[in-house]
Amino acid sequence: MSFDASLVTRLAPSPTGAQHLGNARTYLITWLLARQRGGRVVLRIEDIDSPRVKPGAAEQAQDDLRWLGLDWDDGPIVQSQRLALYESALAQLQARELVYPCTCTRSDVEQAASAPHAEGVEPVYPGTCAFRRAADAEALRDRPFAWRFRLSEPATFTDRFRGAVTLSREEIGGDFVVWKSQRSPAYQLSVVVDDAANGVTCVVRGDDLVASTPRQLALYSALRLPPPEFAHVPLVVGPDGRRLAKRHGDTRLSALRSAGIAPETVIGLLSWSCGWQDRIEPIAARDLIRHFALARIPPKPFVLTPELLETIGYRG
Repeated sequence: MSFDASLVTRLAPSPTGAQHLGNARTYLITWLLARQRGGRVVLRIEDIDSPRVKPGAAEQAQDDLRWLGLDWDDGPIVQSQRLALYESALAQLQARELVYPCTCTRSDVEQAASAPHAEGVEPVYPGTCAFRRAADAEALRDRPFAWRFRLSEPATFTDRFRGAVTLSREEIGGDFVVWKSQRSPAYQLSVVVDDAANGVTCVVRGDDLVASTPRQLALYSALRLPPPEFAHVPLVVGPDGRRLAKRHGDTRLSALRSAGIAPETVIGLLSWSCGWQDRIEPIAARDLIRHFALARIPPKPFVLTPELLETIGYRG
C-alpha cells in the first residue's frame, strides 16, 4: 500500500434523480482509492442541468453517502453557484477562436449523421457551422445557438483502469458543445473548470464516459490547465445488459434504507462485485480500505439480478 497525500478525487452526484446501487459502486471505488492512499475527497453537486434537477435530491444524495459511510474533506461545492468561472473559461476559448456558435438542433445533427448511432450515443457532428467565427454570434442574437469546441485529432490517453485508450474522431462525436443554447455551461466545460479549480488529480467514473475524456483533455489543453488521471470502471447493469433504470426494479439507496437494509450489507454486495471479498457478507466501508485494489475489479459490467438483491434481503 503506497501513500500519496497529493491525490485528490471527487464524488459528484447529479441531483436529477435518486442515487442507486450503480452510483454507489462508483462512489465506493472513488472513496477507497483516496482513503487507502491518504488522499482527499471533494464533494461536488452537479446541478447545472436545471430543468431536470429534483427538489431535495442534492440533500438526499449527501444522506445516501453518509449512510454508506463515505465522507469527504471539501464541499459540497455547488456548480450553480460557479457560473462566473464557466463564463470566464468560455471567454478564453472565444478569444482564441477555439469555439464557434452553432445553430444546429439535435434533430438537425441526427438527420445529417451519415450512420445510425446506438441508444444514448451522440451522433457525430458533421461540422455544419464550423465555418463561423466567434464574432458571428453577434448576428445570431435572435436565434438560439450553442458554442461548439473545435476538436482536433484526438490523442491516446492512459486510463488508470483500462490502460491505453485511443478513440477516433467519430467515436468521440466530432466538435462538441461546451455552452448550451439555453445559455448555460455544458457538462464537458463545467467539470474541467471545477476539477482543475478543486485540484482533482484522479477522476473515477463509469466507463460510459470514456468518450468524454478526449473532449475534456482537449479543454484542459486549450485552457492551459493541468489534467487529472482518469479511471473508467465498468457499470452496474440489469439482467438485460442495460444500465440500471426503473425497468430493473427499485435499486435506489433510499429505498434500501427504508426497507431496513444495513449499509454494511450493501457495501458487502458491492465489495464482492469488485472482487475484494470471496462471498457476499456485511462489511463497513472503512474496513474495506485495506482490501481495496483497483486491478481486482472485473473488466466486465456487474450484472445486478433480482436473485442477488434477495441474497441481501431486498426485493426491489
